[in-house]
Amino acid sequence: MRTSRARIKALWRAPAAALAAVAVSAIAPAAAHAHFSLLEPACATEQDRLGNPQKSAPCGQADPGMPAEPTGAVTTYVQGQTITLRITEPIFHPGHYRVSIAPDPESLPPDPEVTPGSTPCGSTVIETAPKLPLVADGLLVHTAAFTGEQSVEIKLPDDLTCDNCTLQVSEFMSNHALNDPGGCFYHHCATVTIVPREGGGAGSGGAGGGSGDGGAASSSVSSSSSGSGEGSTASAGGSAGDGGAASTGDGGSAGTDASDPSDSSGCGCRVGAAESPTMAGIAGLLALGLLRWRRRR
Repeated sequence: MRTSRARIKALWRAPAAALAAVAVSAIAPAAAHAHFSLLEPACATEQDRLGNPQKSAPCGQADPGMPAEPTGAVTTYVQGQTITLRITEPIFHPGHYRVSIAPDPESLPPDPEVTPGSTPCGSTVIETAPKLPLVADGLLVHTAAFTGEQSVEIKLPDDLTCDNCTLQVSEFMSNHALNDPGGCFYHHCATVTIVPREGGGAGSGGAGGGSGDGGAASSSVSSSSSGSGEGSTASAGGSAGDGGAASTGDGGSAGTDASDPSDSSGCGCRVGAAESPTMAGIAGLLALGLLRWRRRR
């Protein structure tokens, strides 16, 4: 009887082992492909429960068999604002996130180079001092699965304003096979508008110039009350500081004589002093009186 029972157990073990192997093979592909969903700012395209489409750079717009469907969402921020990035990662893989901003998807930077390790996706460089179009790198570095939704704060550049520009969030995955397309990265984009601050504020200079105390210089060309004499002007709404130079063109300066903010000419100087109406009236009366006095003589 013992021999018979052993044979029966052996017969049951074989199918069980086969089923376990099938289960592992079914789970393995999912574990090899991380996914994330962009919650904030609002994603520019519709996402399924895993965040797809997201493989193809720069915005997941060319994933095979999964055309991107625009949401039409536009998120508005203020120049220099600290914003919140929120994501979920339905399928885990170790890695980190990076954020870039450009006028359009075509102007976004390419994914950085990757050094292979035990898998094709070994490691990549994290920029500790990012420069536009890269805004932040090395965000949410993790080697274990997140327990839920993740958020991180990012400061927008002080000198950046734009209308319907593209904010890209990309995920680098280490210990990962190559995606086709996408390589070692997943991508999502959001459409954002960054408006000037009200009243200006201290900001970093645009290309070729600097801003004074309280003056906000912008890399974009727009009319403002704290601009240069010629060439690119400071961003709209920026007010000149005390004596601060905010020239990005041919050396115009903006000091305490900044023009009224309602002036949209872009000139940072106030036209020379004009006589007030009261003084002009008094001068006229004096001249008239002097003329009459001479006639009487």
